[in-house]
Amino acid sequence: MAVRHKSALKRARQNARRNERNRSLRSALRTVIKTFREKIAAKDVAGATEALPLVHRAIDKAVTKGILHRNTASRGKSRAVAALKRAGAA
Repeated sequence: MAVRHKSALKRARQNARRNERNRSLRSALRTVIKTFREKIAAKDVAGATEALPLVHRAIDKAVTKGILHRNTASRGKSRAVAALKRAGAA
């Protein structure tokens, strides 16, 4: 018979809430990045240029929420800008 302390039950509730919130934010981040990459692949430079600030905003938000490390975020933003420059040059 597993006896669980009140503090352990509370911690389990908190973890479940955080897990749900993190999953939602991570999913939204991936969706924004995916739409940006699709525009780059379709050679839609104007659409990708409009989507770039949304990508940066989503990445920065993920950092503040603890979903991404700041260096990972910086690398992602840098790669997004580089991809846009390559698409614009082509």
